[in-house]
Amino acid sequence: MRSKPRIGIVGGGIGGVALAGCLLQRGFEVRLFERAGGFGEIGAGIQMTPNAVKVIKTLGLLDKMLEAGFLPQALVGRNWRTARENFRTPLTDCPTLYDAPFIHIHRADLHAILASVVPESIATFGVGCTGVRQEPNGAVASFDDGSEYEADLIVGADGVRSAVRTALFGPEAPRFTGHMCYRAVVPVGGPVDFVAPEASFWFGPKSHVVTYYVRGGKAVNIVAVAETSEWVEENWNAPSSRSELLSAFQGWHRNVETLFQRVDTVYKWGLFDRDPMTSWSKGRVTLMGDAAHPMLPFLSQGAAMAIEDAYVLAASLDGHDRDVPAALRDYERERLPRTSRVQLEARERGRTYHLPSPFAQAKRDFVYWLRGLINPQATGIQANWVYEYDARKFRPGVAAASELAA
Repeated sequence: MRSKPRIGIVGGGIGGVALAGCLLQRGFEVRLFERAGGFGEIGAGIQMTPNAVKVIKTLGLLDKMLEAGFLPQALVGRNWRTARENFRTPLTDCPTLYDAPFIHIHRADLHAILASVVPESIATFGVGCTGVRQEPNGAVASFDDGSEYEADLIVGADGVRSAVRTALFGPEAPRFTGHMCYRAVVPVGGPVDFVAPEASFWFGPKSHVVTYYVRGGKAVNIVAVAETSEWVEENWNAPSSRSELLSAFQGWHRNVETLFQRVDTVYKWGLFDRDPMTSWSKGRVTLMGDAAHPMLPFLSQGAAMAIEDAYVLAASLDGHDRDVPAALRDYERERLPRTSRVQLEARERGRTYHLPSPFAQAKRDFVYWLRGLINPQATGIQANWVYEYDARKFRPGVAAASELAA
């Protein structure tokens, strides 16, 4: 008899490769299935907050992240037109406060680093999952090339359009939020005077812009969100243009305009919201990452939650020997309250970032300033509770971290 369960992972994005790495580190037999033809990741920059970096440390990959990324000095809120500073949350003390740094990194670089501990020999590329079914002591995933894979546990890490989630719980129609997002990465060769070495949040009426350095400061990532009355598809790769971006943010501060003028390739997509689920598992199949808890990007936690999931799921399976149902119960007990709160708090930030009237904005900014006097870590986006979480403290069979805090 095998000493540990065999795990099949559907999806080779950030969450899938993080889970594979955590499981391999604990001696599990793992097979990963990815629709693409090989490991790789598209997209732009990503904020790796300390809660996720703690897991990266356990995989021995922190040095690689530091080499590829950029360490911001602070999270800073600014007025869209005047650049007046509304809040400043220092980030240089994150290693002391949270036992991990705050790192800006390109999504492709992060994926490559996580994939470096996952041998390609355990991956099957070029296959899309078409469904899953339960067996008496396991589960089977089916793929579009006619193949199947049976394991003690199948994990759906296949993103917001998860075939595994649909197979378990049926199709779901997400809600269009009325927000659309532009993304671009601008090569700059090194820090420039019109982009501060920070995560800059520019708050405007019914819109906001976030800028930060990636790739060791050689490029700047842009996330620009605007409200729209027109439906925009949920597609990361819908092409936009520099002129469309400039038109959507006309009249913004000259530093924002100067950066936008340098944009070459820009993409846009609509932001869709989904309510938290009450369960992710059925039998010997479960979900993680965006397949389980897709969330709006306003707390920069989509990838971070998937990385936390990966660690907790691997630890729970390890701690419960071959009792997969018990492991899944502990996994959900730990993760559901955490990810549900992050989903709902991210939704709320979408409202507070976009206040339409000058009075409402002034009231918000005064609260930011007042909180900053009391505790700079608890002002602005108010995410210190996110960063404090430590998946490494999870112990199977022990009350969830949220229950212990209560």
